[in-house]
Amino acid sequence: MKEITELEPRGLWRQFATICSIPHPSKHEEKLRQYVVDFAGRHGLECRQDEVGNVVVCKPATPGYEGHPTVILQAHMDMVPQKNSDLKFDFETDPIRPYVDGEWVTAEGTTLGADDGMGVAAMLAILEADRVPHPALECLFTVDEETGLTGANLLGEGMLTGEILINLDSEDEGELYVGCAGAVNVTADFDYREVATPDDCAGYEVALSGLKGGHSGLEIVLQRGNANKLLARFLRENPYVLVAKIDAGGLRNAIPREAKAVVAVPAERTEEFERATVEFERTIRHELAHVEDEIRFGAKRTELPARVAEEDFRNRFVAALTAMPNGIMRMSDTVPGLVETSTNLSRIEMGEGKAQLLFMVRCMVNYGKPQVVAMIDSVVSLAGGRIEAQGDYDGWAPNPDSKILRVMKEGYEKRFGRTPEVKAIHAGLECGIIGAKYPKLDMISIGPTMRFPHSPDEKVHIASVERFYEFLLDTLKSL
Repeated sequence: MKEITELEPRGLWRQFATICSIPHPSKHEEKLRQYVVDFAGRHGLECRQDEVGNVVVCKPATPGYEGHPTVILQAHMDMVPQKNSDLKFDFETDPIRPYVDGEWVTAEGTTLGADDGMGVAAMLAILEADRVPHPALECLFTVDEETGLTGANLLGEGMLTGEILINLDSEDEGELYVGCAGAVNVTADFDYREVATPDDCAGYEVALSGLKGGHSGLEIVLQRGNANKLLARFLRENPYVLVAKIDAGGLRNAIPREAKAVVAVPAERTEEFERATVEFERTIRHELAHVEDEIRFGAKRTELPARVAEEDFRNRFVAALTAMPNGIMRMSDTVPGLVETSTNLSRIEMGEGKAQLLFMVRCMVNYGKPQVVAMIDSVVSLAGGRIEAQGDYDGWAPNPDSKILRVMKEGYEKRFGRTPEVKAIHAGLECGIIGAKYPKLDMISIGPTMRFPHSPDEKVHIASVERFYEFLLDTLKSL
């Protein structure tokens, strides 16, 4: 922790170190929220909260800026709780352990929380600073962004009065984001019969690990392995394997990195099964060699499960998993290299007569989401299940006449001598939802350079943090 507090800008890194020391996974941000409220009290700043826990801290304009439009700075307080499977760690009680690794800051075995701890830290540093010229500020700290943008969706009426919103939650310094994808969460449920496991079987635990995973919006374009789909493929290729339990994947917005299943194998086929696991690891290592370099797949003997899924359901369920749409569905016709529509089969849970699948469908155009939901529904229905779609939210359409875009583009060129890229992002930013509630807002999103958010490989580039913060201060001054 001492290492990162000595980085520049020190005010921002000091706040980020404090944020890392306060547990704040999604839906458990109360300790960090209280820190923000107490921070406002210590500095004599106006603070207001709404019923879901969003906080706005206000700071008056510095002398000479009183007549300028009020600016809203916005970031979310929660982080994605992902860790390596061999690490004992409780995100609700244990502090994140950040450290400097060359040009980057990363964490020991867990997500770092730079998404969006960097945005939160930047706002706190500005609120604390005495010599930063700026117009009146409203710093909006939202809750539960990562698991459904709950804070933005339920933002209390009258919380904001500003005219310009700068979201601090994008992940490439030198890029100005002016649009984002919308999304919908899909849940599929199945009921099935279990039968007694035949006596002439051996119990195994099948495990897949070592995949990189990552953000299901930002990293979906890299076409990394999906642990859930790979496990389904193995079971499809070995139909004699009886399935008792599946525990695979995790959060909707994270590409699945690990998958496990408890299975029963007929005794006369155990050697064949063990050879199949070795061959499958070899095969997927070869196929995914360009995007994955640490795949591990294998099986170990375990206690024979007492009951397994009825064979008919096992086959229908595995077939459905194999056929299920996943990954890139369509690239943008108007923005080169941008994913327009995608879906992520993020979670498989099966056991004791119940099975559930979780998906997140993302789309830059609203009419694309129902099409993918219909595809999922069709596969699930054919397999005897049912779906429910929830949390649907619209994307954020770019505004070519944005004044804040013009100011920030010119300001970046003046400060750094190069033209920033203007982009849209295949991920959910709170701008879309907040903009729908406050339709006259002029919005933009910026951030430092991060890699592999939503995974234990998450890291933030040190030099980009300083440029991001300088640019933000320049923008407030120039406004």
